[in-house]
Amino acid sequence: MKPTILLGALALLSAAAVQAQTPTDTTKLGGQVRLQWIGQNASTVGPLAQADALQNGIVDLPVGAAALETELRASGHGLTGVVTLQQQRPERSATQSRAWVNELYASHDGGAWQFSAGKKIVAWDVGYGFRPNDIVEQEARLSLIDSTAEGRPLLMAEHFDASTAWSWVWVNPTAGNDTRGAREPALAARVYRRDGALDWHGFARAGAHTGASVGTALAWVASDELELHGSMRFAQRYDSLAIDPNVSGLANSDPWLTRTESNVKQLLIGGTWTNQDQLSVLAEAWWDGSAPSDAQWDAWGSRNAQLAALATVGAPAAAVAPNLAWQTAPFNVSPSLRRSNVFLRASWTKDAWQPAISLLYNPIDQGRMWTASLSWQGDRVQVQGGLRAYAGPADAVVMQLPTRSTAYVASTWTF
Repeated sequence: MKPTILLGALALLSAAAVQAQTPTDTTKLGGQVRLQWIGQNASTVGPLAQADALQNGIVDLPVGAAALETELRASGHGLTGVVTLQQQRPERSATQSRAWVNELYASHDGGAWQFSAGKKIVAWDVGYGFRPNDIVEQEARLSLIDSTAEGRPLLMAEHFDASTAWSWVWVNPTAGNDTRGAREPALAARVYRRDGALDWHGFARAGAHTGASVGTALAWVASDELELHGSMRFAQRYDSLAIDPNVSGLANSDPWLTRTESNVKQLLIGGTWTNQDQLSVLAEAWWDGSAPSDAQWDAWGSRNAQLAALATVGAPAAAVAPNLAWQTAPFNVSPSLRRSNVFLRASWTKDAWQPAISLLYNPIDQGRMWTASLSWQGDRVQVQGGLRAYAGPADAVVMQLPTRSTAYVASTWTF
């Protein structure tokens, strides 16, 4: 267990002991315990499945796992901490234990000014399936089980008045300038203004490596039933991946290299309709210029076919299999697999129950990700379960993913 995690857990346990002995109005302690099971059905196609078929055991195929997660929360006297302890038992493997600090920060209330320092979750933007201007937290969207995200180290100042809020953030201040992704050091700012039924947002970011980006977002409550929203961002640079141009056949090492794309655009539009019976329909469409282009995916598919052909004409399986496994790298380049995306979700809240079904659709290759879920919410207990499955033509990118379907069940007790 890392020292920072151990210290965070000890801080929360100490707060619990203090509250048990001398409870005060300013100290709050709580948390939740979740027992969950996730079952994954590995795909029989795609580069990872092909690599395993050529040389069994060279890659780790998706497997199911049961897990027990305990989340502890404490706040008071200007300090807030959230720590998660996890015991996980993957199929055919030993139990794995780990812990991490979700949040651990100090805050100061200066009236119209608010200040924070430490590890904190700062999530911005208005989208549901995709958030172009989530420039601090950069949280993964469309997860199966709701859980507390892991915050980022930051220094933050905010100013509020009756209709406007300003936020300034220095995120990852101790990271090196060559750090990539969500851990890149950057300065970020947001302005929010409420104007009747309209919520206006403006964003700016200056990354040590990726440079400047600007964005804007709008949410409009058009009526009691209809809400519309949109978001857009323009980034000077974005880190991506590209195959080494010197590689034409089998490579001796991972041929995927970091490449910086320029002038990246992201755009989202959407809306939610909800009637009096709590039937809700969400529709969103977005363009994510940080995802690989259609030409890049075509070249990727051609290399997959080339590698498979080499295996059939006698190339050593020990050489072809790693090359196929390395072909999974582009799956993690961007929050979106394809640049153009359509997302639909329908849900219905009836007393403590909420069934929902959603579809993420890639128009270019007709790939589809279906998710169906059902949850029950009591005073302290929540039970949820569901199924996610991928469908579409055989050459669709989602059909090349390592997982074909995922089922899950989770029960959460809050204290």
